[in-house]
Amino acid sequence: MRLLHLSDVHIGVENYGRPATEADLEALPSHFAPGMDRTQYLGVSTRSLDFLSTLDYAVNYAISNDVDAVLFAGDAYKNRDPSQTHQREFARRIARLAGEGVPVFLTVGNHDLPRVANRATALEIFPTLDVANVTVGSTLDTYRMTTRAGELQVVSLPWVRLGQIMAQEETRDMSMEQITRVVEDRLAAGIQREAENLDPSLPAVLCAHVTASSAQLSSERSMMLGTDHVLTLSTLANPAFDYVALGHVHRHQVLTQNPITTYSGSLQRIDFSEEKEDKGFCVIDLDTSAARGERMKSFQFVTVAARTFTTVQVTVRADQDPTETTVNAIAKKADEVAGAVVRVRIEMPEEVEPAFQETPIRQALAAAHHIAGIERQVIRTRRTRLGDESAATLTPLQALRQYAGLRNMTAEREHRLLEQGERLIQEELEGE
Repeated sequence: MRLLHLSDVHIGVENYGRPATEADLEALPSHFAPGMDRTQYLGVSTRSLDFLSTLDYAVNYAISNDVDAVLFAGDAYKNRDPSQTHQREFARRIARLAGEGVPVFLTVGNHDLPRVANRATALEIFPTLDVANVTVGSTLDTYRMTTRAGELQVVSLPWVRLGQIMAQEETRDMSMEQITRVVEDRLAAGIQREAENLDPSLPAVLCAHVTASSAQLSSERSMMLGTDHVLTLSTLANPAFDYVALGHVHRHQVLTQNPITTYSGSLQRIDFSEEKEDKGFCVIDLDTSAARGERMKSFQFVTVAARTFTTVQVTVRADQDPTETTVNAIAKKADEVAGAVVRVRIEMPEEVEPAFQETPIRQALAAAHHIAGIERQVIRTRRTRLGDESAATLTPLQALRQYAGLRNMTAEREHRLLEQGERLIQEELEGE
């Protein structure tokens, strides 16, 4: 039995994009939206097309490589209230899998939950329409799926809304920390209960949207839509499961080997915190004739051609021209810059700052998909507080960098502050 595990598609992310032109549509890979008229995507954010393109690659892979079932571990959309267009595009891909006879299991993630409790989730349309070959895991329960290779047991652990627990009488006087502990204990007990009730003669997997202890996070820190509860690996990696498919954390990582417990990670890079991460999905082969604990035959991580994010770091000496030095540094990374989302960070002494010109830098970055920012860090002999006149000439990001310098914070904290500031500024500019 061959399974494909993916998660965190986040359709609707449009940061660092632009309206797609005819040239952009012509440059899309052949696997994008097969059989569909591409002109309907004219004007759609190029970043939205990035996310759809990698999802199409996974769908095509499943159909072409005899995958028996697809496990989606949550977060189909960026927002809890996706637009009709985003819902249509996700449904098209799921319907294509189902139509080819590939059963799909969809786990509800935190981004798939509505803002208000007791309203329909973004994935509920599939069981409502009774779409064949599509199962939605909206509660902690065990589901049986019929595949071409036989029966598969899927224990679903969707995202749990802490607000629902907080509204209960028994937790009304508890602190948030105590409520989180209650949720974690209940989920651990629920998983154990479902594991004990599994049929040991049939393959079984856990498909969960959750934060696992020891997982390494990246941009999902800034995309969290509430307080995280954390489950231990001993809870998730129950020996009753042949495989544990996790979603919510964007960085691909294998947490345990027996059973293999892994985050497939997101299919696209969200921001620069994921610059160095490979993106893709997992493919698992199980021997259905083997006994529990011995069914895993092979596991592989299949990478996709995600949009590249590139940082050009430049250090200018006092005897160098800052513009020329920066242009030369960009030229040396020409292959990495082409088609990428690029930011340039230039450190220079204050005496050469007047010679810096941004226009030639932007011209040197013409091959980039998007210029995320050109940041100057001017090394001054002493730090002074900004006066009203100098502050008025700074860009928001420059002002934030100045503020970080005045606060004497650690390099790591300053980096995180600037990462999030850059994201917020970018979203605000795109909103305007």
